Amino acid sequence: MKEYKYKINGNIYNVVINELEDNIAQVEVNGTPYKVEMEKAPKQAPVIKPVARPAAPQPAAAPSTPVSKPAAAPRKSGVKSPLPGVILDIKVNVGDAVKKGQTVVILEAMKMENNINADKDGTVTAINVNKGDSVLEGTDLVVIE
Repeated sequence: MKEYKYKINGNIYNVVINELEDNIAQVEVNGTPYKVEMEKAPKQAPVIKPVARPAAPQPAAAPSTPVSKPAAAPRKSGVKSPLPGVILDIKVNVGDAVKKGQTVVILEAMKMENNINADKDGTVTAINVNKGDSVLEGTDLVVIE
């Protein structure tokens, strides 16, 4: 049995969770019993861990030779979810070349379909979501390099 106190719009609610079986919870709110059916947990996307690569050995520079900075490598950037919602469709695949403004994901939020567009030209290197996933604002959906 777990007890919680919530303040919603200035009203205080005492919530007691008595029993939890599968996705049905026996709950009391201010002494009134309820059976609450929760959604089954969405499948979580596999976590992609970056692989650490050893740095290439650098030849020693002569003390009198100025050392130049290496050329800047292309930056990876994630196309972020602008608001919480559910992924309806993924319009690209890993390896696809995309142009700035091209639709990469369709996100349903507040019963509206929202086109999420690439923020730059590049190549899709990772897709961090699946169709049907619930995402929060700021979640990296697609990585473009």
